Amino acid sequence: MSQSCNHRLGISNVVPQSLGCEECLASGMAWVHLRLCRSCGHVGCCDNSPGRHATAHYFATAHPIIEGYDPPEGWGWCYVDEEFVALPDQTPQRGPIPRFL
Repeated sequence: MSQSCNHRLGISNVVPQSLGCEECLASGMAWVHLRLCRSCGHVGCCDNSPGRHATAHYFATAHPIIEGYDPPEGWGWCYVDEEFVALPDQTPQRGPIPRFL
């Protein structure tokens, strides 16, 4: 895990905004794993999911750090530096996450 990424200084404690990928839930799509934006709490699906909504959220907002969220995985990723980053904490899930794939 990188300690050199300066974007990790902007990691926030967030409240997940949904109990699954926000866009997939709205459209009825399935996801593989979830990613949590550590800037705002957006929950999006991983790049192995059809929608790739976590990455789309990054391109729309420039929020750099995500957390592996479902299941809680304990790692962070910086889109800007394209490297794993150490997180200061792990975000607890808000409630039961629906399973799709």
